[in-house]
Amino acid sequence: MNAEKSLKLARRFIELPLEKRQLFLDGLRAEGIDFSQFPIPADVPQADRNALSYAQRRMWFLWQLDPLSGAYNLPGAVRLKGALNIAALEQAFAHVVQRHETLRTVFRQNPDDSLEQAPLSAPLVVEQVDLSLLPTIEREQAVAAQAQQQSLQPFDLASGPLLRIKLIKLDACEHVLLLTLHHIVSDGWSMNVLIDEFIRGYDAFERGHTPQLTDVPIQYSDYALWQRRWLEAGEQARQLTYWQAQLGDEHPVMALPADYPRPAMPSYRGTRHEFAVAPELVEQLRALAQQHQVTLFMLLLGAFNILLHRYSGQNDLRVGVPIANRNRREVEGLIGFFVNTQVLRTQLTAQTSVAELLSAVKETALGAQAHQELPFEQLVEALKLERNLSHNPLFQVMYNHQPNVADIEAVSTASGLELGLIEWEGRTTQFDLSLDTYEKGGRLHAALTYANDLFDASTITRMARHWSNLLRALVDDSDRRVGELPMLDAGEVQTQVHDWNTTQVDYPTHTCLQQLIEAQVARTPEATALLFGAQAMTYAQLNARANSLAHALREQGVGPDVLVGIAVERSLEMVIGLLAILKAGGAYVPLDPDYPQERLAYMIEDSGIGLLLTQTALLTKLPVSGLKVICLDQNSDWLDAFSVSNPVVAQDSQHLAYVIYTSGSTGRPKGAGNTHAALVNRLSWMQQAYTLTAEDAVLQKTPFSFDVSVWEFFWPLLTGARLVLAQPGEHREPLRLIDTIRAQRITTLHFVPSMLQAFIHETGVEQCHSLRRIVCSGEALPVDAQQQVFAKLPKAELYNLYGPTEAAIDVTHWTCVDEGSASVPIGLPIANLRTLVLDADLSPVA
Repeated sequence: MNAEKSLKLARRFIELPLEKRQLFLDGLRAEGIDFSQFPIPADVPQADRNALSYAQRRMWFLWQLDPLSGAYNLPGAVRLKGALNIAALEQAFAHVVQRHETLRTVFRQNPDDSLEQAPLSAPLVVEQVDLSLLPTIEREQAVAAQAQQQSLQPFDLASGPLLRIKLIKLDACEHVLLLTLHHIVSDGWSMNVLIDEFIRGYDAFERGHTPQLTDVPIQYSDYALWQRRWLEAGEQARQLTYWQAQLGDEHPVMALPADYPRPAMPSYRGTRHEFAVAPELVEQLRALAQQHQVTLFMLLLGAFNILLHRYSGQNDLRVGVPIANRNRREVEGLIGFFVNTQVLRTQLTAQTSVAELLSAVKETALGAQAHQELPFEQLVEALKLERNLSHNPLFQVMYNHQPNVADIEAVSTASGLELGLIEWEGRTTQFDLSLDTYEKGGRLHAALTYANDLFDASTITRMARHWSNLLRALVDDSDRRVGELPMLDAGEVQTQVHDWNTTQVDYPTHTCLQQLIEAQVARTPEATALLFGAQAMTYAQLNARANSLAHALREQGVGPDVLVGIAVERSLEMVIGLLAILKAGGAYVPLDPDYPQERLAYMIEDSGIGLLLTQTALLTKLPVSGLKVICLDQNSDWLDAFSVSNPVVAQDSQHLAYVIYTSGSTGRPKGAGNTHAALVNRLSWMQQAYTLTAEDAVLQKTPFSFDVSVWEFFWPLLTGARLVLAQPGEHREPLRLIDTIRAQRITTLHFVPSMLQAFIHETGVEQCHSLRRIVCSGEALPVDAQQQVFAKLPKAELYNLYGPTEAAIDVTHWTCVDEGSASVPIGLPIANLRTLVLDADLSPVA
């Protein structure tokens, strides 16, 4: 079919009503004719010829949501060196605008809510700024600031213009040209067309000639009309069926570990981090791609998917890939919004082989290429995704590869004006992260553009290094599975595995906890050890009472690794009972009397305890059937028959000190036991790090069924400090806590962060002048809570600890400082412990 007949048929196709267009396409398919290759006719008179394209409609919708955003601005910058003819420059841009309808277009919404393009009558204006009077060192800073401001300044799509040009004079022979287009009328390709036509137009006008540019055969509105007619006639449904099957029903958000929490409304501010890939590595990558029968694009995308998988831990990845969508000669030289975005889904695990991954990437990329005409906007609408302004729909990470990028840094006009592109780090971005790779001047370059809302520069620098490491690992051994490919370099492995874990300290971990407490009793027998309301006990009194009970427990068969249940309200008896169990050689099992009977019965049965210490008032609440029960609040005369001397027990520090049951949030509660050695190590580290003295008072307020209570009970008793017991229920009432802190001159206490926030906002908290140490654990510590402590209790140190119940209370520690971070670290391992952050395959993570 000749070109004239094809054009006539294409024109006729556009004019047909929908039903006849469908029949028309069916007839062509029956004859094996691909209508998508028919030419696009110009100036077909149709009532909707000025309607927006699918892509433009979505861009209008996004602009209406946030008209003051510069998120969809497309900035470009050119440095001009040499004598500049400003009149020729203005003529050149006016000529470009005259050639391209989109550059003299605005957008409006009609009374019936339909959208259409309308001509812009205002002439093009080149804004001029003179920075030549500034000191040389300040000029580039001022240019960068102007570029940043220009790139973020919002456009008014209804009023225009949608092309901004700013000419900045640095001196008589050097200027910077800032160009900004809105995405609704342009794309990255369009920026290249704009700059190319400007250069050729300037060259001609400077010499007094008319630019000899090839006429554009159609305008963008012709393309938009043709696209609508073609897709409506059945192609949209065909391609949509493919993409719905390809993407499935679940659309997970990429969960890359970020430095800052995702804001509800992003600022769209981004930064570009440029880096190069070594030339010898690139040649090896080309050879590897050829070996696996994939393109370099597919290989680089595969490596990027490995990086995303290793960082996020996700096995189902969605990466956006832009395509120029200019596979027709008529649109190659147009300025307009043609670019389309495909969502390439990759499913992988750590066990996926490199060959399997590359094969899957190839299959996905080829399938996407065969269905590339469906506008991304149509896919989003068809999938009926829930609108969420905090992130891009369907994908949050972009990858773009350009095989050949023209190097215009060496371009010059006939008069000798030299032109070169300028790239700044600062820019706008709609995505969490974008990787760009481009081949230029025979080398492979790469850049990561990231959302400033989410990431720090150091994180992205590390990520770029890890991607490069993965490329080298692929070349070194492509037979591995993706989870085996080394991503960290030797220095990082040394730091994470070895340097961070240099924690050896000599503590008395060969000694049992009660022996260390007995040594403190000998040093300060008359010092106050324990306070509960108006009741008080000295170290000697506490030790004697606990000794008598311990001897009684010994007669009941308590000894090393024998578990003894204790269910009491907070009281002097609670501390006496805990210490007595340890002195008898046993290990205590705390049973919170407020727990449901069913849970208590399970814990009693699971632990196998035969002896229970409790209080008379609690007997009716406890499942005591089959247990030997001792009520600690009964008349104490019965203990007078037992010795007050320290029991001598054949016990070592590897015997259990306690078994605490976890919350059971992931199933049934599980008993977690810890030895005397582990507990002594933990408390010795705490004393070395935070140093209690006889002047200190520690408030014990954590329910004893939680492991934090362990250090609250025993740390002060190791150091000669005072252990102050909160009244039952007081730990839930900030105002009562404030009263107790002030009355008892509390210096040290613990909070879970949620309770800390309630406490720190309570009236009168600033009067807690005695506080010197606030320890937090159990939940993530919000930065706001940290800042409130700094502001309201400036004399108190704030410590953030982390650790599972199974690991002797805490395993990492951090002293909080006001460093402007978006999160509070959990810090480094405590003494004599090693911590490793590993992935599912037990490899160090980034």
